[in-house]
Amino acid sequence: MVFGAIRKLKRGLDKTRNRLVGRLGAALKREVYLTEGFLEEVEEILIAADVGVEAAVELSEGLGRRLREAGGTAKLEDVTSVLREEIANMLGGAEGESIESGGPPHVILVVGVNGVGKTTSIAKLAKWHQGQGRRVLLGAADTFRAAAVEQLSLWADRIGVEIVKQDMGADPAAVAFDTVARAKAQGFDVVILDTAGRLQNKEGLMRELEKIGRVVRKQIEDGPHETLLCLDANTGQNGISQAQEFTATVPLDAIFLTKLDGTAKGGIVVAIAQGLDLPVRYVGTGESADDFALFHAQDFAGALFEADEESVGQENS
Repeated sequence: MVFGAIRKLKRGLDKTRNRLVGRLGAALKREVYLTEGFLEEVEEILIAADVGVEAAVELSEGLGRRLREAGGTAKLEDVTSVLREEIANMLGGAEGESIESGGPPHVILVVGVNGVGKTTSIAKLAKWHQGQGRRVLLGAADTFRAAAVEQLSLWADRIGVEIVKQDMGADPAAVAFDTVARAKAQGFDVVILDTAGRLQNKEGLMRELEKIGRVVRKQIEDGPHETLLCLDANTGQNGISQAQEFTATVPLDAIFLTKLDGTAKGGIVVAIAQGLDLPVRYVGTGESADDFALFHAQDFAGALFEADEESVGQENS
């Protein structure tokens, strides 16, 4: 992850980090040495950051074990250092994307319920790929929701990528077919397909996504190469349930975590790692198309506890 992306990630986690580190610091003012009471409070602080109960218990136990081995003194820098390492280990090898396996065009299917920032996330992902020197083609296959096609078209114009679209109510699979066919014919490197997110009609959604997958595979045998679920970080633990519902509907490859900048629940990344067999691959850190970062476990764990120097300077000025 380049420096600029790390800075965006840190700023996106400002609210989570301020609450997490602030509460840990307040707890340590009352606890000079490591005690069970302090570890229970750490557990509660982690749960409040939405890392999930199971992960919070595992992290507090790991913290207690590590600090006892170091002599039992609970200084803030020791606590945050241990938690950073434990969280990075817990997140394991979750890393950013790679398109080498699919070959051009690389087809990405994006799913997610209305309101999670799916359209904006598609624009961010498209602009990032564009910045890597790849030609990107969008497919407006969410023909169910009013204004979905128009919103994606506006973003396509704004970031300068091409789009395939039909009228509202058109067959989403037909849009997907036309998009992939054009991408193959005109030498596009990446195809990103928007889809409807109607969890209230799971059977219809499953049939629709299966049909999209079939028409893609008619043209590209191993496509779609990525199926991404957009989750709003503000939903916290509800996002886990949402992801589980989608997993039951369509095979998913990874999570695009949106709106990380607007929440104090950035620990949801840890809960996702614990509760789902899915990596977080991308994060949205603001409203513009540039507010985007590939997810890396070490960078994320560090950003949870370490502010950007420029941000600190602004806060202290």
